[in-house]
Amino acid sequence: MSGPAVPPDVIEIRGIRGFGRHGVFTHERADGQEFVVDVRLELDTRAAAASDDLADTVNYGVVAEQVHAAIENDPVDLIETLAERIATICLADPRVTGTAVTIHKPSAPITVPFDDVVLTVQRKPGETP
Repeated sequence: MSGPAVPPDVIEIRGIRGFGRHGVFTHERADGQEFVVDVRLELDTRAAAASDDLADTVNYGVVAEQVHAAIENDPVDLIETLAERIATICLADPRVTGTAVTIHKPSAPITVPFDDVVLTVQRKPGETP
């Protein structure tokens, strides 16, 4: 008989900043703007804790570099598309059992005062295209 489900461990990387040219307007593509991304990786870290070996866990430094590259390359119209792309990156390691990706677009082209535009997507393996 199995016991209660163990909630996943979590690695979060917050505030990955990059300069991107994402957006539907010509000036967004031409001028670009800063995007900020937070990622949450759900995984079981017990093997890494027992071995004290980086090979037994997700290398969050590599994930951060990949997310940064996604922000700065291959412009897309929508932050929804960018978030999906980053979720796919996060789920590439089979140890990751779920992810949440938050995109901040603090310089979005909105004509009223605002602090930030934020989109969060949550994905499990097999749910991303």
